[in-house]
This record gives sequence, C-alpha cells and structure tokens, in this order.
Amino acid sequence: MERIKKLSQEINELTLKIKQEHPELYEFLNENPITIPTNEHPQINTENLADYLDSLNQLLKHYLTNQQQQTSTQ
Repeated sequence: MERIKKLSQEINELTLKIKQEHPELYEFLNENPITIPTNEHPQINTENLADYLDSLNQLLKHYLTNQQQQTSTQ
C-alpha cells in the first residue's frame, strides 16, 4: 500500500509540473492511451501506476527533446 501512495504522489507531482511548466502539453494528457482502461473493472495496482508514471515521464522527455530540436534549428 505504501508503494501505491508513493507512485500516486509522484504522478500528482509530475502532472502538476507539466501543467505549470508546459500547459500546451498538459491538454494532451487526457488523450494518453494508457489512461483508458480496456476492461470493465480495471485494477489499480503498483504495476499499472508505475507504467502510467513511466508513460508521463516518457511523454515529457519526448516533448522536451522535440522542443530543443526545434529551438536549435531556428
């Protein structure tokens, strides 16, 4: 249960960071395919939360990399 709390806190902090620092990216979080459950009664467990946190980190990393590339080509 403690791991779930920690993952939830990390997800909340990262989501807040994206919202505050990259609002243009934040609007796309609702479209993240990992947030759409494929079964009727999805389980929330450490594996699912860790996967979601990883997807948020990857999304932000990809976005920042693309921003840096765009800036360097201008």
